[in-house]
Amino acid sequence: MKKVVLKIGGMSCSACSSGLEKYLSKQEGIKSASVNLVLAQAMIEYDDKLTIDDLNRFVEEAGFDSLGVFDGKEEKKKSRGKVNIFIFALLAIFVLYVSMAHMLNIPEMPYLNMMKYPIHYAIALLLLTIPFLIFGRDIFQSGVKNAWHRTPNMDTLVTLGVLASFTYSLFSMFMIILDKNPMFYVENLYFESCCIIIFFIKLGRFIDGHSKEKTKEALKELVQITPNMALIKTADGDKEITIDEVKKGDILLCKPGMKIAVDGVIIKGDTHVDEAFITGESIPNKKSVGDKIVAGSINIDGYIEYEAEKIGKNSTISEIVRLVVEATNTKSPLQRLADTISGYFVPIIIIIAVLTLLIYILLGYPFNECIIAFVTVLVVACPCALGLATPLAVVVSEGLCAKNGILVKSSETLENAHKVDTIVFDKTGTLTYGNLKVAQIHNYSNYLEKELMRIVASLEKKSSHPISKAFVNYAEENKLTLQEVSNFKNVSGIGVEGELKSKKICVGNSKFLKRLKIKNDHTDDELSLAQDGNSIIYVIEDEKVIGLVGVKDIVRDNAAETIAQLGKMHKEVIMLTGDNETTAKLIAKSVGIKKVIANVLPRDKTKMIKDLIKDGKKVMMVGDGINDAPSLATADIGVSVNSGTDIAADSSDVILIRDDLASIIDLIKISKRTLRNIKQNLFWAFFYNMCMIPIAVGLLKPLGITMNPMFGALAMTLSSLTVVFNALRLKRYKIQKS
Repeated sequence: MKKVVLKIGGMSCSACSSGLEKYLSKQEGIKSASVNLVLAQAMIEYDDKLTIDDLNRFVEEAGFDSLGVFDGKEEKKKSRGKVNIFIFALLAIFVLYVSMAHMLNIPEMPYLNMMKYPIHYAIALLLLTIPFLIFGRDIFQSGVKNAWHRTPNMDTLVTLGVLASFTYSLFSMFMIILDKNPMFYVENLYFESCCIIIFFIKLGRFIDGHSKEKTKEALKELVQITPNMALIKTADGDKEITIDEVKKGDILLCKPGMKIAVDGVIIKGDTHVDEAFITGESIPNKKSVGDKIVAGSINIDGYIEYEAEKIGKNSTISEIVRLVVEATNTKSPLQRLADTISGYFVPIIIIIAVLTLLIYILLGYPFNECIIAFVTVLVVACPCALGLATPLAVVVSEGLCAKNGILVKSSETLENAHKVDTIVFDKTGTLTYGNLKVAQIHNYSNYLEKELMRIVASLEKKSSHPISKAFVNYAEENKLTLQEVSNFKNVSGIGVEGELKSKKICVGNSKFLKRLKIKNDHTDDELSLAQDGNSIIYVIEDEKVIGLVGVKDIVRDNAAETIAQLGKMHKEVIMLTGDNETTAKLIAKSVGIKKVIANVLPRDKTKMIKDLIKDGKKVMMVGDGINDAPSLATADIGVSVNSGTDIAADSSDVILIRDDLASIIDLIKISKRTLRNIKQNLFWAFFYNMCMIPIAVGLLKPLGITMNPMFGALAMTLSSLTVVFNALRLKRYKIQKS
């Protein structure tokens, strides 16, 4: 299966997005489709038989425009929006003046008095209406096109309303010209309603569009982190090229003050690099030959040459943007419910409007009142507010999280994160930094200590476990030449084994002793190391213990504070580790964790998570993203503490790319605020429609409460803006500073 995000044009309300989503999902070869109204995108999962051209064709068949594959780049739109709105605002005021001066007891325009010059008055209003019809042609095109494709949207409602008002007004104008009861028909001209409805719809969309752009600001900032140009080293000297021209393996230059153009590795020079956008660390990092650098980071004080490794869509920043965009295109249960309702909303409103017209006619109301009621019902209904309620809040929150180093892979995860009641932490690389160092060595062999460590490091170099780095670093610091290992094997949850000079060597925890049925004669040394906070590694040669190594880690600075805050939020915290119980309890006590489960194999970690879920717990598992992959995937929400260098390979639901446990608190708080914001938006959307539609129908006429199409259009515009501005309040959240 393939996955792609297409940019979509022509969507104006939730009925558009839900209609397109339904149409795409029905097509053969498409596994799933999710359409985002706010980002104007469709995320489509499809099989290999289809091509992008096929997907574009499906979008066009549904009545919308496919603007190509989303590439993460922000397009600059040239728009005369402000100028047009200003011009038509003045024109709308003039239309209202001409049509309502007599009602407000203010001087009327010469020769446009509706009673003295009804023909002049009618023709003048028609001529003033024509520019508004041209101004709103996109609304009519969308309304007709979507009605034709059986996916009626808000534009369809407005088109029907304006068409009904305009047609009836044209009829009245001809009756005036034919001198058929002109005094009656001049009172039944509704050209000004057409103008004001179109103006309010366009004004609302202008403000709405501007506000939606604000919801995407965090995403735009991510996209703009990387520079547009790069300096490449060629045989003819240094040359400036665009980012798109950079190829993997190119040698690029970076001078002090410049941004790193692509992900790469330094091959010459050293410098300090500001990577705050990834790590959250304000202090620049020292980088030298062999170190990896990330696109968008700033070269502070040195000249470096580096080889391009990850370019274009494979770069770290592009991967972050892709994940955020895909997350905002996923749908939570609340959004799916709102979309389902929105899909039925427009047809139901059309039915209500037609029934209102027929009932008014049957009750003997004047035809002009019947038309007014019909039009008012059409223009007052607002599917937009309903459809925008969830995606707007999600886009703002996802952007806020991403900007601050929290990558949430789905909107459902964002919605549910605050519901977790049990948070399980791995120890090494999660509660601790994972920067392990060899602290103590007990040598029971005939080897010199460095020879013993050469044997251990030779095996550990082939391992990916965090502990292995401690031995590799020890070998490098002591300039030990490592030996070739044969028959190497990783023993999950225990250690590694292999052959060196025809001798079988095992390096790992005490479970190796049970596995090989070796009596443990070194419990005193093991206890001493554990009480000092060491993880303990046994070295076994031909089923005989020849060494015991204590490896120490450093607890994260803010771990204790984070655990304390989780306690105040009434979250149960558990440490789940494969390390020995003494060391685990020592670390747990230092950070304030009371419940510890130690000496656990990876498969047993997964079982523990499953047992907690069976007990009715909502479980969040926090681990290092690679060694804890099974348990991260099993938990309701898996959170990996990741350096941000291998985001694509991460299998968790949330990635903390800044390596900061305080981000878990932010995630929970943002999740809670997001859900509250969504519920507020949905409440106001439903409340608005429940109040306005009965008034438009005329159910409150006996109480003297009525509405005309102009106020209906204004009310609809204000309802959408209420939802937009409420979602923007989420941007005020201040992220935790560790």
